Amino acid sequence: MQRFIQLVLDGFDLRAEPKPPAAVAVPPAVPLPEAAVPAVPAQPLADVLAPARFTHPRATRRTVLQGTHVEYEFRRGRRRTIGFAIGVEGLVVSAPRWVALGDVEAALQEKAGWIVRKLGEQRERHQRAEAGRIDWRDGATLPFMGETVVLALDSRQAARGGAVLDTAADAPPGAPRLTLRLSLPQQAEPAQIRDAAQAWLMRQARRVFIERLDHFAPLLGVKWHKLALSSASTRWGSASADGSIRLNWRLIHFRLPVIDYVVAHELSHLRVMDHSPRFWDTVRTVVPDYEVLRGQLRDEAVPLL
Repeated sequence: MQRFIQLVLDGFDLRAEPKPPAAVAVPPAVPLPEAAVPAVPAQPLADVLAPARFTHPRATRRTVLQGTHVEYEFRRGRRRTIGFAIGVEGLVVSAPRWVALGDVEAALQEKAGWIVRKLGEQRERHQRAEAGRIDWRDGATLPFMGETVVLALDSRQAARGGAVLDTAADAPPGAPRLTLRLSLPQQAEPAQIRDAAQAWLMRQARRVFIERLDHFAPLLGVKWHKLALSSASTRWGSASADGSIRLNWRLIHFRLPVIDYVVAHELSHLRVMDHSPRFWDTVRTVVPDYEVLRGQLRDEAVPLL
């Protein structure tokens, strides 16, 4: 993706003939001290004009898509079609063993616009997540079901169960009203704080997921038999025909309507095991605004732990 440099003239009307300025006594210029002039390092022109580049850490092949350099991981396998998967690490291309490399390249060029757009979106999400990386300390904040939770370290908390969520009903507008009190000393290591908070989040995720599965399953006329928590980096959930459901515990960061969409999505697969129009019609029967919620799930950044 090329970058363009634009020069803008502010405050000038190029269509009007300028009037001669009135004579004004101008005092002699006084040079600024050298320390007052900030030194701005020059950016090499090659860097400014360089095309965008996406590199997978296990890249084995490379291509240029719409002027963008893309290095991707290439896999051969027992499959019928060429597939593209875009995750945090970049692009993965999978192809049947019998497909020629020229056909793979043709498929890449055919999907070039979609691939470059999705790679850019993934990079932006990752950058937002990096910006929101949690600093594990007393007073740190993290998202929980669409709200902000403040961590408080208190070694006396063990008597109350090790981790307790307190709610301040009188919190001022805009201020966090939730405080998670962890049974840890003030000098606890960041890893200890992270592990304690994550364990609490996972317990809450299981509790909420079971509640929502029990709510939607009768509405969809299906039965689920087993719930497993996942920490996959690219999938929010999955369902098996035997009624087994896997849900990413990081969903607990999102608002309940977004969680409901994913739960209903996976339960709907117990009726329709594909993403055909009939499947989406099934989801719509219990989550009418699933498209909006799906967009929120896609666009909102999950903080890095």
